[in-house]
Amino acid sequence: MSRSDPIQPYDPAARRNTPLAEKLKSRIRREGPLRVDQYIEACLFDSTHGYYTGKTVLGARGDFITAPGISQIFGELIGVWCLATWQQLGEPSAFNLVEFGPGQGTLMLDALRAMRLRPKCLEAARVILLETSTPLREAQQQLLGGLSVRVSWPGKLINAQDANLPAIVIGNEFLDTQPIEQFVRWDGGWAWRMVDLNASGNLCFATRAGCPGDITHALDKRFPDARKNDICEVQSLDHDLITALSQVPSEVCALFIDYGHPASAPGDTLQAIRAHAFEHPLTAPGEADLTAHVDFAQIVELLECAGLAVDGPLTQSEFLGRLGIIERASSLMGANPAKAAEIEAGVARLIAPGGMGSRFKVIGVRSPRLQPLPGF
Repeated sequence: MSRSDPIQPYDPAARRNTPLAEKLKSRIRREGPLRVDQYIEACLFDSTHGYYTGKTVLGARGDFITAPGISQIFGELIGVWCLATWQQLGEPSAFNLVEFGPGQGTLMLDALRAMRLRPKCLEAARVILLETSTPLREAQQQLLGGLSVRVSWPGKLINAQDANLPAIVIGNEFLDTQPIEQFVRWDGGWAWRMVDLNASGNLCFATRAGCPGDITHALDKRFPDARKNDICEVQSLDHDLITALSQVPSEVCALFIDYGHPASAPGDTLQAIRAHAFEHPLTAPGEADLTAHVDFAQIVELLECAGLAVDGPLTQSEFLGRLGIIERASSLMGANPAKAAEIEAGVARLIAPGGMGSRFKVIGVRSPRLQPLPGF
């Protein structure tokens, strides 16, 4: 079994010597080649030139559109899931409602609207939005700042949440921002895939031999069918995320939705998106979003090793179907006949076989003493 997406060829004529590209070149000359995870981290989060530092990334004027921007029903169903989870927790009088990577705030706005079905749930929610992008945080504050619910924008969840309260956590298209390392299968061993400079002084991919024995053993175990020159990806999770989910004394329930594959297999899925089009990951550092497909087998293993229980993965289509997406769409179309076609098209896009419906997967994460989460 192998996995891959069409990777855009590296067209030298399309190369953009962005400010971050020049900064990375200087760093490589000074420190040596960068691992792929180091390159991604710099492209996305460099304090001066990183992709999320100071630009609009979502919507028609951004680089991509996520599910909440396709249909309000998506966020409403997430709100229904939060409501059902709150009930499963015993309807606590206060709980942390956390979203990682909230985008423009659309998902949370739609979710809170659905949670009004049970006013006590809405009153109990302490909304915590974790966002690294200044423009996105400002958009969220404009959209959500006037609501009657308590909303905060801390820098880190560890310092913000009341650990004695149960937490319900949402992460839509968040796991794909977690760092990956890439390795190349060689005869009898493995090499790191690196970002280096070619003879002309431009960024290029290269390999570096000498993976230590523990990494070699782990790669052999995870990718037993890898052949020479296959690229394989190893995914990790941010330490603060693991800590926030696993090391609090109260109950934790989390929902993560992202595009990816349920089993580990060789394949290069690193991709760059700019202005709603794919380009090579080295073309415009700092000006394109870099992501990789989520390896849910690795993510589940990391979460379980941290002592958490995991439900799923399910396909997005199956999960939204269990939450009643067809019934909600019918109700909304009946109430808004002039927008029926638009509503139907949005829902079709969310659950389309071969599209978002099957490519996106959903997992539930919970404290091990809890029962399987709603929808699973």
